[in-house]
Amino acid sequence: MRTTEMTDTLDRWSPYALAILRIVTALIYIEHGTQKLFGFPPPSSPMPPAFSLFWIGGVLEMVGGFLILVGLFTRPVAFLLSGEMAVAYWMVHAPRNVFPALNGGDAAILYCFIFLFLVFAGPGALSVDGAQRERSRSWLPGR
Repeated sequence: MRTTEMTDTLDRWSPYALAILRIVTALIYIEHGTQKLFGFPPPSSPMPPAFSLFWIGGVLEMVGGFLILVGLFTRPVAFLLSGEMAVAYWMVHAPRNVFPALNGGDAAILYCFIFLFLVFAGPGALSVDGAQRERSRSWLPGR
């Protein structure tokens, strides 16, 4: 297979790879929210009090994670969640240690940049946003 053929094949599948990244990230992210709000899976620390900063983070993780999972309002939600993870890193993890592997903040950094990537890349295939975009195009004259 020639390089250009391989590139064309990979390009054709890239929206689906982006969708897999979005869906898997959202599923794991939702788990962090359910841990804070419902104690499942059982957390190592006590559940946060209602309306505390950690509780609000749990709500964002669960609701925002679900919206990312289905690909609804992907770009604005991903922007909000990216900011949440940046704040979480600098408020909770960075004061513990300079190195992310030692301060437990490596996941927060990865979530921050994956969500920031989704702001620019969009939801990929298999998303409500994508289905709505296709539906609106079908109403355009000449399409």
